[in-house]
Amino acid sequence: MKRLLFPLALCLVSAISFANIRLPRLFSDAMVLQRDKPVPVWGWADPKEKVTVTFNNQSKSVTTGKDGKWRLELAAVPAGGPFTLTIKGKNRIIISDVLVGDVWLASGQSNMEMPIAGWGEINNYKQEIAEAKYPTIRQFLVPKITATDPQDDLPSGDWKTAEPANAGDFSAVAYFFARELQAKLNIPIGIINCTWGGTHVETWTSRGAFEGSPEFAGMIKGMQEGSLNNLADQKKEAVKAVVAKYQGKTDGVSDIVKTWSDPAFSDAAWHTVSVPGLWESQGLADLDGTIWYRRTVQLNAADLAGAAVLKLAKIDDEDETFVNGQSVGSSKPYNADRVYQLPAGLLREGKNVIAVRIKDTGGEGGIYGEAKDVVLETGAKKIPLTGEWKIAIEKADPVKTGIGPNSYPTLLSNAMLNPLIPYGIKGMIWYQGESNAGRAFQYRQAFPLMITDWRNRWKDPTLPFYFVQLSTYGADFGTSTKGSNWAELREAQTLTLSLPNTGMAVTTDIGDVKDIHPKNKKDVGLRLAYQALNKTYKLGQVAGGPVYRSASFASGRATVSFDNGGSALMTPDRYGYLRGFEVAGSDQVFHYARAWIEGDKVVVASDAVKEPVSVRYNWADDASDGNLFNREGLPAGPFRSDEWKSFTEKNKYEIGK
Repeated sequence: MKRLLFPLALCLVSAISFANIRLPRLFSDAMVLQRDKPVPVWGWADPKEKVTVTFNNQSKSVTTGKDGKWRLELAAVPAGGPFTLTIKGKNRIIISDVLVGDVWLASGQSNMEMPIAGWGEINNYKQEIAEAKYPTIRQFLVPKITATDPQDDLPSGDWKTAEPANAGDFSAVAYFFARELQAKLNIPIGIINCTWGGTHVETWTSRGAFEGSPEFAGMIKGMQEGSLNNLADQKKEAVKAVVAKYQGKTDGVSDIVKTWSDPAFSDAAWHTVSVPGLWESQGLADLDGTIWYRRTVQLNAADLAGAAVLKLAKIDDEDETFVNGQSVGSSKPYNADRVYQLPAGLLREGKNVIAVRIKDTGGEGGIYGEAKDVVLETGAKKIPLTGEWKIAIEKADPVKTGIGPNSYPTLLSNAMLNPLIPYGIKGMIWYQGESNAGRAFQYRQAFPLMITDWRNRWKDPTLPFYFVQLSTYGADFGTSTKGSNWAELREAQTLTLSLPNTGMAVTTDIGDVKDIHPKNKKDVGLRLAYQALNKTYKLGQVAGGPVYRSASFASGRATVSFDNGGSALMTPDRYGYLRGFEVAGSDQVFHYARAWIEGDKVVVASDAVKEPVSVRYNWADDASDGNLFNREGLPAGPFRSDEWKSFTEKNKYEIGK
């Protein structure tokens, strides 16, 4: 961007008000403007100043208001360039190398943010960077920033071309999406990368949208308007109240703490938390420090036979564990399994007390992991230790008053999204949901609310919105039997397809059970592109795999019908065996089942369920078993035929938690 200098006297006079014409950060050299739509251009200048915008043989003028703001719309322009955009008032701004094509907003959390290289390092990233020679694919990277009120502009940012020097910083998903579109359309493609890893959908939604939602109107009233500093003070006071509740009069160094591992100590006055489960989700948000857990176990003489092992899943961050007052082990890594061999004779008939001193140095804290790994194993049996444990705070660390993107709703909507409006865009692509999995049932309302909010703010209810369904990951290794947050989040995403002009890329076949950030981002980008090529560009591209339509039950079998989204059903299994299916009878107990393709349907049966009434497919956190595809190689999405009570139905969004 080139700015012409003017005499010092003029600069001094202008400095009293708005000084020179100023444009949003989005307007810079190498920018991409949206084709075939009126082109919004806006900015700031002195009050009552005449501003003239010239672009591609057209020129329009506008006079600023009393607040110094101005906006106009240029006539629609077909794809092409490069052009020059000139804005003239008391000063002149010249923006060069401007292309006109299709602009897509790419947003969400880390799997959309994940760059080609850097912390991401996707599959074949070195080769992808070396081969990134697409000068008409460009990205604008929105800086990470929070705000309590809608902002007019961004503090930084510029447009970069897809070439080896820049490509490593591109959103990998958005890059492959753009590359496929350009290959089919032969036009410039602009990507506005507006992402922040680990963020909730609620931080991307506006206050006005929440106020108009029966589900969230009460919640948003609890967020007082004010500066980030004010909110930080509120957060500090809230944490102090939690500490007072769970710590009482203990100062962290008194002699009473030394007795907390003693089985004779009475913990009757302590509060409780559920294990496994991080304490942040149980009323102790933003708490770091040293916290004790206690659990009493009654054993009989038969239980004491043989060697004993105490398993406590994983503990974030450090622990020292006591049984009947004796230390039995300690560990530091937050993701290490806690398995402690108990000395012979330590357990006794009657009352036994397990006490765990946990030191949380930051972030989340508590005993977490799989329920099956929280158990006391003796030679006689396995005794589950899940459920309620007593908890008390020994010493809380100083409260961190910094505000993160999830500290309150609306923060990223205000700071990162609002400054982009009303920049002309073709549509939106989105990859998020991992951080909302614990509230999957409520996501059925939260996600469509955000989409509608964004469309309303762009004043275009028809804007295409294509999103990625959660991939495979062993989050809590949830299943139909124990409940699966991730399966229910995927279901909420599927239900969101009821909104017009939406599409979903299914990716359960290309995930990684051990990595929440799968390295195969190329296929993710391609599958999003297939949605756009089919629904937005009407090119006849098959958009996705088989989509569940209905199920019928007769003769001990379930027969499932699909909208294929392609030419036919198929499985890559050489013997034609389908995996990932399960059925349940009226007892609602699921059993893995045999399944096979019969024409355009799938038949499912299990010897363990004589009269099935429900069928499910890939209903698990780790949904990698499923192998039903269409002949175009695109996978079927997870589904269930029943509407039985959801595992996450009771979990609601609360400010600061």
